Parts: sequence; C-alpha cells; structure tokens
Amino acid sequence: MNASASESMTPAQRAIWAIICLVILAIVVVRSFIGDGMGRVYVEPKPMDFVVETTTGEDGTSTTSSRQLSSEEFEAFTSANPEFETVSWVEYDQVAPKEYFAQEAAGGGDIIMSWPRTIGLWLAAFFTLAIFSFLYRDNPFYKFAESVVVGVSAGYWMVVGFWDTIVPNLLQRLMPAFSKDYLTPGMELPPGGFDPTNLVFLIPLVLGIMLVGRLLPKCGWLSLWPLAFIVGTMAGLRMVGYIESDILSQTKETVIPLYVQGDDTSSTFMMIWSTIWASLAQILLVIGVLACLVYFFFSVEHKGAVGKTARVGIWYLMITFGAAFGFTVMGRIALLAARVEFLFDDWMWLIDPMQQREFITSSVGLLF
Repeated sequence: MNASASESMTPAQRAIWAIICLVILAIVVVRSFIGDGMGRVYVEPKPMDFVVETTTGEDGTSTTSSRQLSSEEFEAFTSANPEFETVSWVEYDQVAPKEYFAQEAAGGGDIIMSWPRTIGLWLAAFFTLAIFSFLYRDNPFYKFAESVVVGVSAGYWMVVGFWDTIVPNLLQRLMPAFSKDYLTPGMELPPGGFDPTNLVFLIPLVLGIMLVGRLLPKCGWLSLWPLAFIVGTMAGLRMVGYIESDILSQTKETVIPLYVQGDDTSSTFMMIWSTIWASLAQILLVIGVLACLVYFFFSVEHKGAVGKTARVGIWYLMITFGAAFGFTVMGRIALLAARVEFLFDDWMWLIDPMQQREFITSSVGLLF
C-alpha cells in the first residue's frame, strides 16, 4: 500500500485498524501477566573440557591431539596431571521451557533464562510486527525495520564474502604466510612458502580495486572494465548452462519415442497401466512443445488449423504460468504461516504444537 492509497483510507477503515492494533496490544499485555509469562528462552550450560596431549613418534615428529572429558573426569585429571595443557569453555544449549519449570518444581538446577536470546526473541517479534504494519500504511516502524533488514543483510553477506571468497581464493594464494599467522591458522603452506603460479591472482585483485573506483566520481570509469569482464564471463557461463538445461535436455525429451515402457512390474495390470500413463505423458509433452512453437510462429496468420494449434499452445502456456504462480504463492503463504506461528508459539506462548510448555498454565481460554 503506497502513501496515496493510505491517505484515501476512510475513517471506518482507520477505526478498524486501530481496533486491531489495540486488541493485539491488549493480548500482549494480558498474556505477560497470566501463567508463566511469555517470550522467554531457557538454556542449559554444558561445560566443554578438553585435554591437549602431545606425542612424539619414532622419527621425532610430534603429534598434538585433544580428548574431551566429563566435568568429574576433567577435575580428577587436572588434579593428578597439572602439567598437561587444557582447554575449557561453556556451551549453552537451548531447552524447552517445560524442562525449566520441571526443574524449578523439583527444587532448582542448572537451567537458566538466557537474557541475550530472550532479547533477540523480542526483537524478532518487534521487527515482524513492524513489517506487518505496512498493511496499515507506510510508517516509521516499517521504514526502520526495512532499513535494519537491508543493512544487516548487506553486512552479513559482506563478511561471508570476505571469509568464503577473498580469504581462500586471494589472500591465501598471494600472502600464505600472513593468512596462516593472522587469518586461518589451520591452513597448510605450499612448499617453499609461496607458489609462484599464484601470481596470476593479481589480475582479479587489480580488477577488484578498479571496481571500487565506482565510489569515486572521477574514477568511476575504471569500474567499467571489471564490470564488462564480470558480465561477459557470467553471460558466457550461463549461456552454456542454459543451452544444456533448457534447450538440449528439452529437445532430447521431445524426440524420444512416444511409446514409453512403464517401470512398475509388480503385476501385468500395473505394468500396462504405468505404460499407458508414461506414454500419455510423452504424447502430451510433444503436443505441448509443438503447439507452443506454433503459437510463437508469427510468419503465418493464426487461422484454421494453425490458429487452433496456437490456441492449444495458449492453454499449455496458461497452465504452466498458473502452476508457477500458484507454487510461488504457496511458498509465500508458507513464509507467512511460519511468522504467524513464531508470534503465537515462540513469542506469545498461545499455542504449543511441539509440546514444549506442558507445565505452563494455559491462558488461551482467558483471552478468547
């Protein structure tokens, strides 16, 4: 809904949306004070204790390995062998709320509420509602959520691109020693510390620097060369892929015999039945290909037999487009259902399809 459409909203529509917002706010407020609350994430700390052992072989080479121990075994081992190197940290595994309430009913335990994850849950709910608020009209909450999503996504993929592309494909090849010391300690250095053949990667480095020139007004023309290289290379690669997948494979499926032997050999009837359906599918495929080709053949006027064949092609096209559109809508509806389930399950605790909160007093009946 754009700004002009929202300005033309009638007073009755504004009242309806105001009532909906007030109802949602009231549900959240009431739900916060009923039962055991809402929107909390509980975790259980799990100590990770390792002992680092170094063994020396007969040839004088040393091998380092680590062995994980339980908390009791770790304490006993470190007390008896203080000279060994150890590594320890704590992992926090998310648990169902019912485990926390069962623990509290039994007198306490190690499960605690995670404030960082709880705050993240509430932020996720806020951003979800902020995006949904665009259904009412364009507003500052929606703009803020949109900007945060775009900014976080850009920053995330920039970091992923740096560590998954630039570091392994460029820095590790041109500066292997630096990469091993400061970026990826686990990498293996090439013989001699550097492979001279990797100097060819200076070319993408120069092209990448030229691409950054687009940010400078006077150096913007430098970015045209790497852009042309990227577009040309990707066009060539994609063209080969499309030819193999969209032209050759479809042509192959069209020129095979119309009679197709069925795969189901469990009985004579099923073999005949599967053969009929497989052959019918092949016949319909060939008819559809020919009819669609006739529809897009404009050198002959679409009259008579040609017009009827072209009309069959239109039916094939409409069925294909409708199925593709329906599949797209189904995917979007699935995303919407997932966000609604997140709001009512993970955040508001109004539903419990996974049976994670069976110890919580149900308050749905008090709200509706």
